[in-house]
Amino acid sequence: MPRSIVILLVILVVLVGGMFFLAGRTAEKEPVRMEKVVPLENLTK
Repeated sequence: MPRSIVILLVILVVLVGGMFFLAGRTAEKEPVRMEKVVPLENLTK
C-alpha cells in the first residue's frame, strides 16, 4: 500500500477513536443551589 493511504487510515482511526472516547465521557455536574437576597422594596412595586 502506498504510504499516503496508510497515513490517511491512521489519522482516520485516531479521529474516530477520539470521537468515541469523547462521546463516552460523562461531563454532567450536579446543580448547585444559590440563594440570593432580594430587597423588599423591589417586591412592593
